[in-house]
Amino acid sequence: MKKFSVLIAIVAGLVVSSMSVLSNETPAQTSIESATSGDAAKFSGPGNDSSALQRSTPVDPAAATQAWLNSVPQDKREKSDAYFEGGYWLILWNYLVAAAISILLLASRISARVRDFSERLTRYKTPQVACYSVLCLLLVFVLSFPLNVYEHFFREHQYGLATQSFLAWFREQLIGLGITLIGGTIVLIVLYAVFRRAPKTWWIWGTGVAVVFSFVLVFIAPVFIEPLFNTYKPLTKPEISEPILAMARANEIPVKQVFEVDASRQTTRVSANVSGILGTTRIALNDNLLKQCTISEIRAVMAHEMGHYVLNHGPKLLTYLGLFILMGFALTRVLFDAAVRRWGDKWGVRGIADPAGLPLLALLFSTLLFLATPILNTVVRVTEREADAFGINTSREPNAMANVALKLGAYRKLNPTPLEEFIFYDHPSGRARIRMAMDWKAANLSAGESPRSGSQNQKQTEE
Repeated sequence: MKKFSVLIAIVAGLVVSSMSVLSNETPAQTSIESATSGDAAKFSGPGNDSSALQRSTPVDPAAATQAWLNSVPQDKREKSDAYFEGGYWLILWNYLVAAAISILLLASRISARVRDFSERLTRYKTPQVACYSVLCLLLVFVLSFPLNVYEHFFREHQYGLATQSFLAWFREQLIGLGITLIGGTIVLIVLYAVFRRAPKTWWIWGTGVAVVFSFVLVFIAPVFIEPLFNTYKPLTKPEISEPILAMARANEIPVKQVFEVDASRQTTRVSANVSGILGTTRIALNDNLLKQCTISEIRAVMAHEMGHYVLNHGPKLLTYLGLFILMGFALTRVLFDAAVRRWGDKWGVRGIADPAGLPLLALLFSTLLFLATPILNTVVRVTEREADAFGINTSREPNAMANVALKLGAYRKLNPTPLEEFIFYDHPSGRARIRMAMDWKAANLSAGESPRSGSQNQKQTEE
């Protein structure tokens, strides 16, 4: 899924005024991504052997996993490793830039001046917070833009993962900024009302605000936000949609059609998702997936996505998010009060109910988010592994699952060290996913079953 960690980042960012660097990611949705059209074909593994050979040859999961990994050309492996390892440093740089912006706004008293300007405009607290929020979020957008444009435009083009022109990309940045201004301002108005009325217990009530907002975000995103970035239309290929809908019916997922998304105008990656709640549930595949993957691979991907829905990963992750925010706000309250006692006069910050203290609140909470990166990634990675297990048992496509893992390896390091996977991976590594597929295949072969080949005897969906 792509990714509930993104949902965590969006919600937490809006809760603390989106002081972290603004990205070009559209609102989070449950999805699995793979790779690019050119690289995807070169990341195909040894799953194209004849089905007769596969049925007759015992499977050694460890050896089979290594064979899949060894099928990736060295130059492609080095390119994907370089891209993904560069992301390790970007985690640090994003935090440092966000921290630097917060410190600049505090130490220069820009935040206090924006607060004073808002107070001169009106004597009512709610409009004051709204005015401060809009101006502050605009400042953050401008100050963080250089890193944003490098990370999400130039770097993506450098590695062949993006297709947009700069003007088209920038247009979507402005749309995202508009959503952030509206959503962030609403959340901050509510939060600062809580701060004023409960200055001692705001961290408890503030957690409730964050959880409610995250629920609303999940509810409205498929209907109102995602269509601002892409066009959704019913999939008109019954040979693809009917097997997907059959799996959905078998798992009691309340959908009646599958949608196609025009993601190719933005990216070369492939993705799919089952998103929405309370009547907004929707299955969507992007057009790259339809062009680049076999029907078996599409089934494997969609079975994974359905796993998130059936296993209630959305509500579970919202619960985990609430617990994390509660602990984070509790620590932030202690640190915030201590910092205001020490530097409040210098910064012009009066207390928790003062909007001028928002950069401090953002600095403290973003630091906790940064330090908790391995924990947050592990929480999401566990749910992804559960969805993988559900998906392979539903689709019964071990080779297709392995091929999708290799395609994902076009931009994600396939064979990390255990420490790398623990710290930086919010999905299982390609190696782990292929090993799961080979373990499943070996178990079913030993039981006398003939699993689907997953890669051969399938016509490419674009034909």
